Amino acid sequence: MSIRKTLMLAALFALPGLAAQATVPPATSGPAVLPDTTQPAPPQRLYRHLWADDKGVSHITTCPVHDFFLKSMSPPAGPQWQDPMAPQMATIMMTVQPAHWNGTWHPDPRPQWIIPLQGRWYVRAMDGTRVEMGPGDILFGEDQAVRPMANGPFRGKKGHDAGNIGDGPVTLMVIQSDAAPVTNRPCRYN
Repeated sequence: MSIRKTLMLAALFALPGLAAQATVPPATSGPAVLPDTTQPAPPQRLYRHLWADDKGVSHITTCPVHDFFLKSMSPPAGPQWQDPMAPQMATIMMTVQPAHWNGTWHPDPRPQWIIPLQGRWYVRAMDGTRVEMGPGDILFGEDQAVRPMANGPFRGKKGHDAGNIGDGPVTLMVIQSDAAPVTNRPCRYN
């Protein structure tokens, strides 16, 4: 639940005498809380989540990020939309995959955010889902709990397949988390 929704509910339940009122409002009454039309609507962004189910199969799901709030990160700078995650230890690195790089089947070493900065690359999950990503796209790789496929076109493979698209190198920003991976929870960051 967003901070804004929590504050609205807290304000609603703090009204004196609310419990003594009828549970069905009169037909002419307006909404209890009016929307704030002075602020622009929060943005919604997407990321791809490469996750493992409890059978050890990887999947890719497109997920929304929508709990943004408007605040200055360092006054007097103007406000910007923010949706911070819980603090955690992480390693941040840039990688450059050489032209025609082939990341044959493998699981991510640990939960990691991957953001292409230059070039295009693809990722294919064990369920056959394949996505292509370019600059500004975001992938959260969390397929550490995979097991080799028992049958099908990817028999014996585990994790994901990845590679460059085109003839040039691909530059990525990688943020590896020290947090433990979670299974069976697609879109757990929203």
